[in-house]
Formats: sequence, C-alpha cells, structure tokens
Amino acid sequence: MKKSIKPGKRKAGPKIPSSKAVSAPATAAKKSLLRGGRKKRAYLPLFDELVGIMARLRGPDGCPWDKHQDHKTLLKYLFSEAREVKAAIANNDIENLKEELGDVLLQIVFHSQVAAENGHFDISDVIEGLNKKLIRRHPHVFGKEELKTPDAVLRRWKEIKLEEKRAKAGD
Repeated sequence: MKKSIKPGKRKAGPKIPSSKAVSAPATAAKKSLLRGGRKKRAYLPLFDELVGIMARLRGPDGCPWDKHQDHKTLLKYLFSEAREVKAAIANNDIENLKEELGDVLLQIVFHSQVAAENGHFDISDVIEGLNKKLIRRHPHVFGKEELKTPDAVLRRWKEIKLEEKRAKAGD
C-alpha cells in the first residue's frame, strides 16, 4: 500500500546543501538564461501561472473533459507525448521539441493536480522529491565523492538508486 502525504505535510529527507554550496551552479544556470543577446523571461511566474491554469481547468467552472480525467485515463497521453518528444529529437526538430516538452510538462502538472485534489501530493512535493533525489544521486557535485567519468557517475547513480530501494523496502 502506498503511503499518502497530505498537502502541506513534508517528509524529512536528506539535508539539502546550503545555497552557498549550490551557488556556483545556480549562477551558471542564471548566466545560461542569456541567449543570443536577449534575456529569457523568469520561469517561476510562468510555472505558477501553468499550475493555476490547470487548477482552473479542473475547478467548478472548468473544462468538462479536464475535470473527467484521472491518472488512468491520462496515462495514454503521457506515453503519447513522450513518443512525440522522442520523434522531435530523432528529427532534430528543436521547435517541435520545445512544444512536445511543454506537453510532457502539462502531463506532470495534470497528474499532480489530480493527486492534490485527492489529498495525496501536489506539484511542490514532486519538485521537492526530485530536488532531493538529484542532490543525493550526485555526491560528486553536492558532496565529497570524486567521480571523474560518465561511466563512474552512472555506476554510482545505480548504486545509490539500489540503496534507496533497499531502504524503502525496509520502511
């Protein structure tokens, strides 16, 4: 049986490095927002808007089709959008890739909204879990391990993933 977490309740997880520890990558990420001499728009307000749009689509005055969906009915769309991302990459079609990645993001936000409505988790929980996972699985970046090759990183990723599964099974 899956444990559910009520919105607003967070499980304690590994300590996330201080902002000082991640400031260099964050600075590099901010600098990467500059492309072709023009600055990209901030993504947090856009993401908040997306989450709000989905909540409205599923709300009382929302879209009948969107309100009718659940995790099972949405599953085929998640797979379809992933295939379309694969095709855009195979065709080296960057404009289409941008659109299809948006469609995959829609599926993530949609499933998170459905889960939130059922009191299981919300998009913040999804993002928080992903952030913690990325930090745990990159001890060579956020910790003191030294992994110098892509193969070494992949081996360590798999080891950490196995450790996590064993720890979960022991819960």
